[in-house]
Amino acid sequence: MSTPQAAQGTEAADRTMRCFLTYSGVKLPLQLSQELHPASLRHRNTYFRAEYDAQGRMRRCDKIVYGEVEMRHDYAYDAAGALREAVITSAHEDEPQVLVFGAG
Repeated sequence: MSTPQAAQGTEAADRTMRCFLTYSGVKLPLQLSQELHPASLRHRNTYFRAEYDAQGRMRRCDKIVYGEVEMRHDYAYDAAGALREAVITSAHEDEPQVLVFGAG
């Protein structure tokens, strides 16, 4: 029998981190483009860092500006793989914005 903590460890192990220069479009989840090699990050002031699950779905996206997280998107998906929820947190806002999709 697995514990919730063990399940979280397995889930985290199935995730990959990638970095990008920019994004395109206005639809969520963000469509990141121009992937950056990890070695080039030390010369970048601004970039996007994204975490993907084993199915290739973006779970988290951070906008990094001068080494600090300026904005974060956390995404949750339904069993069919459609975006169910986006939580958008900004360093300039007190409360995160929660968007719920497909609730109708």
